Amino acid sequence: MPILKNLITVLLCLACANVLAAGDYKAGKIKAYTCSGCHGIVNYNNVYPTYRVPRIGGQNKEYLVIALQAFRAGERTHKNMNLQAEGLSDLDIEDIAVYLAAQTNNAGTDSTGNAATGPSKSVTCQACHGATGMSSQPIYPNLAGQHQNYLSKALHDFRDGSRPNAIMSGFAGQLSDADIEDIAAWYAGQQGLTEIRDK
Repeated sequence: MPILKNLITVLLCLACANVLAAGDYKAGKIKAYTCSGCHGIVNYNNVYPTYRVPRIGGQNKEYLVIALQAFRAGERTHKNMNLQAEGLSDLDIEDIAVYLAAQTNNAGTDSTGNAATGPSKSVTCQACHGATGMSSQPIYPNLAGQHQNYLSKALHDFRDGSRPNAIMSGFAGQLSDADIEDIAAWYAGQQGLTEIRDK
């Protein structure tokens, strides 16, 4: 009898874990309301340093979960994001990620720079982020449609070590300033991410 009770307990725990992992779209829509204050405004800028607030609508759910958990733990730093994430439970994060991932993709953004050379310069990026910036591996972020100056800043931060990530720092360390702008321009011009939209 104790074995049966233990088995039932384990099965219930697994069922609960699966429900948690799935997330809830409607709950996420409510919980993501504060996210819209920055990520739902078209062309909204971070104050200092100045760059466009990233588009997160249509981002991979698994990546969003990883990113929010990193902000919550302080492993990834941005004062406002750390404050927003610190009060989120694992369930909140799952729900928000489900809602954001379901957002409709846009038609790409205006970009400057030599976007035509982007595909050839981004060959290494494509292994994780996809040929046009839509990753087939959900733990990695989609880059398509992201703001060019956000992508540029991220690559500069990876290159100079101010945003620690061993893999990305290794790749970005091989890029010139021109390479960074061309890659960022290429991904920015692809159909992909959007600002949060009420669906």
